[in-house]
Amino acid sequence: MATTDRQATTLALAHALSAAERGLAVIPLSRSKLPALRSPHRDDPAPSPCHGACGRLGHGVYDASSDPDRIRELFAAAPWATGYGIACGLPPHHLIGLDLDVKTGTDSSAALRELALRHLFTIPPTVVVVTPSGGRHLWLSGPPEMVVPNSASRLAPGIDIRGAGGYLVGPGSRTGQGVYAAAPGTAHLTPAPCPRSLLRLLIPPPRPRHPAPAATGGHGQGLVQFVLAAHEGQRNTRLFWAACRAYEDGIGPALVDPLVDAALNTGLSEREARATIASAARMTGHRP
Repeated sequence: MATTDRQATTLALAHALSAAERGLAVIPLSRSKLPALRSPHRDDPAPSPCHGACGRLGHGVYDASSDPDRIRELFAAAPWATGYGIACGLPPHHLIGLDLDVKTGTDSSAALRELALRHLFTIPPTVVVVTPSGGRHLWLSGPPEMVVPNSASRLAPGIDIRGAGGYLVGPGSRTGQGVYAAAPGTAHLTPAPCPRSLLRLLIPPPRPRHPAPAATGGHGQGLVQFVLAAHEGQRNTRLFWAACRAYEDGIGPALVDPLVDAALNTGLSEREARATIASAARMTGHRP
């Protein structure tokens, strides 16, 4: 490996360890911005989904850790790594990344300003990472009870969202396009809380596997059935969305207990369910 590559790996590891000190979970990346470690299941004739349960390295963002010893182990297994990725959606920051692209021929910054004016939010001072192409990554913090999905240009043209299961290229990483760097004056900041109005735009209403039945036997029964139809991995998201709709329709307080009962039937605890409903109440401007 060339001396410059060894230096890039050493710098990447140093930056990754620094990020871990802030509670961020990281993985080594190659110059292509992809996880540096290949899947250990790549040659399996019929690979089954594995998020690291096999105990081996090479599961992408599921390898992410904030433990220094684990990070050194990851980089030792990938001495060609020249950057690091920061996993989104994990505690303590529950990071959400707004990727403002400039390569699509659209003005993503203008699109974000238009969204902010239309939905009455402002982006607070937060960490901003400048990409080699001149784009920007804005780091925001989400509430722990919400799962923000990854998306590409769904929010607006040229704006990608990095949420649960995704990662952001960390500042100090060297890629084939250049170096990622924190914007002046932002490196010391903590990811700012995502504005409530923006957060609601990032959580699309989940598509039910079967159409939710019309409300029968009481207003809001359709929302209750929507929660009851949730599968593992979408229970909190469905409950949050249904509770938001209930409060917006003026039936939130009356539907709290039926929604809690529905959530319990899907496997959530009462504490989790009530916390999610309370978050929906606050999000829609109501007192839980």
